[in-house]
Amino acid sequence: MEITSAKYLVSNTDVKVCPPGDKPEYAFIGRSNVGKSSLINMLTGNSKLAKTSGTPGKTQLINHFIVNNNFYIVDLPGYGYAKISQTQREKWEKMIAAYLKERVNLVTVFVLIDSRLEPQKIDLAFLRKLGDWGVPFNVVFTKADKSTQREAHKNAKSFIEAMKQEWEFIPRSFMTSAVKYLGKKEILGYINELNGEWVKEAPAMLEKTEEKENK
Repeated sequence: MEITSAKYLVSNTDVKVCPPGDKPEYAFIGRSNVGKSSLINMLTGNSKLAKTSGTPGKTQLINHFIVNNNFYIVDLPGYGYAKISQTQREKWEKMIAAYLKERVNLVTVFVLIDSRLEPQKIDLAFLRKLGDWGVPFNVVFTKADKSTQREAHKNAKSFIEAMKQEWEFIPRSFMTSAVKYLGKKEILGYINELNGEWVKEAPAMLEKTEEKENK
């Protein structure tokens, strides 16, 4: 799939005022400072699309981008470490949970994992939450250029093995580097596949959503 346009659309804190759910949507989330914004910019070919920062916790809103005028990419606040108050942290968690559980056109969540690290409990716990909520997800290992290829793949394998202790089905995963454009073709190809499936299923899904809202 070729990206011909990628534009910022809107930011908000309430899933109820997100853009109309008439297009497939892909959310990106991970621990703070995992390279989320850099990955989004690499995938879309727009280095200024998502704001990048070396300061953890920079993303604080649900940020929507429209790509090729036919699907959304969403940049969500990171989970884990951030220099914010407990009150603000809880507010973020509620906002993210509401979005993930209620957004009807959300096709999958790309959960970003730092390939430089061994499996982290916080990442596995977040995947567990997605499973409890029935939210589909895929795993994206980031920053593969920051360590040796052997180390990155070793850590990725260890993470998948840790998942197998809890999950019967392991979703598709991707190894990426925003610097070397590693994984771009694979992720965009996967999104293109899912877009095709969404088009087939969307009419029935949207009809059910309208019926629910009209009750």
